[in-house]
Amino acid sequence: MKKVINLGLIGLGTVGEGVIKLLKKNSSIIERKAGTGIRIRKVCDLDPRKRKVLKKYNLKPEVFTVKAGEVLNDKDIDIVIELIGGYEPAGKYILEAVRKGKHVVTANKALLARRWPEIFSEAARHNALVYIEGSAGGGIPVIQSLNEGLSANRIKSVLGILNGTTNYILTKMSKENISFKKALKKAQEKGFAEADAKYDINGIDAANKLVILGSIIFGAHIKPSEVYCEGIGKIMREDIGYAYNEFGYVLKLLAILKSGGGAIEVRVHPTLVPRGHLLSSVDDEYNAVYVEGDAVGKTMYYGRGAGMMPTASAVVSDIIYLSKNIHNNIAGRAPYILCDPKRKLKVLDINDIRTRYYIRITSVDKPGVLSRISGALGKHNVSIASVYQMAYVKQKRDVPIIMVTHLAREGDIKKALSEIDRLSMVKKKSILIRIEDLDE
Repeated sequence: MKKVINLGLIGLGTVGEGVIKLLKKNSSIIERKAGTGIRIRKVCDLDPRKRKVLKKYNLKPEVFTVKAGEVLNDKDIDIVIELIGGYEPAGKYILEAVRKGKHVVTANKALLARRWPEIFSEAARHNALVYIEGSAGGGIPVIQSLNEGLSANRIKSVLGILNGTTNYILTKMSKENISFKKALKKAQEKGFAEADAKYDINGIDAANKLVILGSIIFGAHIKPSEVYCEGIGKIMREDIGYAYNEFGYVLKLLAILKSGGGAIEVRVHPTLVPRGHLLSSVDDEYNAVYVEGDAVGKTMYYGRGAGMMPTASAVVSDIIYLSKNIHNNIAGRAPYILCDPKRKLKVLDINDIRTRYYIRITSVDKPGVLSRISGALGKHNVSIASVYQMAYVKQKRDVPIIMVTHLAREGDIKKALSEIDRLSMVKKKSILIRIEDLDE
């Protein structure tokens, strides 16, 4: 048994500093739970000015290095913590660490989503473990819940609010009735959004996290290219208002996974959920993951999805579990994450999904318009559940017609809208937002 577990941290950014802070602040609790001492042996960052951060936590200056090799080649380091993000050199460092028999903790969602089979196959080959709790949901322990706590279940569905930036923006648009641009600016001023927030806004960040959750559930890699991804950049505040006031729905960017009928759905897009549902009340920068298993039923995990201390909480929990295993000489005897590179999953094309839809059509206000529109929908097997048409306003003859459909196939509704948009009385491209009617 090892008396002290040595850590090597690569990446002294916001989360990296949070990990050091938490390890120091709660050292007695952490070491009691791990059953062994835990020591930060090396901290690496390319910016030599970061050396001064160590002083705040009473770490000796010689602990700091700008060379990742000093972490990877140190035989006394048991766990490498990768927190630099990005594809490279992070991927190179993780693979080099596991090939040297070192265990790894990472929160690198983009890298994991892209290179899942390679990383976990290589780790298994070298009896190394890769722990990833910080990669999806921030401080919410959703990965451990799916990988262990709910492992006896067939997971029927996962619906996640997995990106705090977009959730903050949609909350502000909804509750303050402001435009997307104004809400994005507020998010940037608050520090919830980067200056270039395209990975958040376009849904890519949420899609990477959904890949990770789905790959854990099925023990096989879901490729990022298999996830239908649509962001919030085109969302209009009037649609948020119509959906809420006329039909009782709240708009969220949802990461959705569904299993059944021999295929799975994996998609990220703006989604309307009933305003009485738990997910509808998840506001601002908070995240939530709503999971349904065949045995456990419906469960939800809620909390801060990003930031220094929430993500550090997840990373340090991984360090504790790994340290316990290393101390008891059982680390690497069995893989933590199961991954069968040969297993292929059938992913449903977005045009084949069936759900309900919110549609906004802008047309001239004259007799016969509604019948032409409903006729086009009916021709393509789309049935209307309810309609709201704004009353005629003088000097403004173009009016919105808002509809909610019954269950329909996506490919059919797209064909119908394409036909509707070609009608002379329709003045703008129609708006379509998917609906998830979730039962409590």
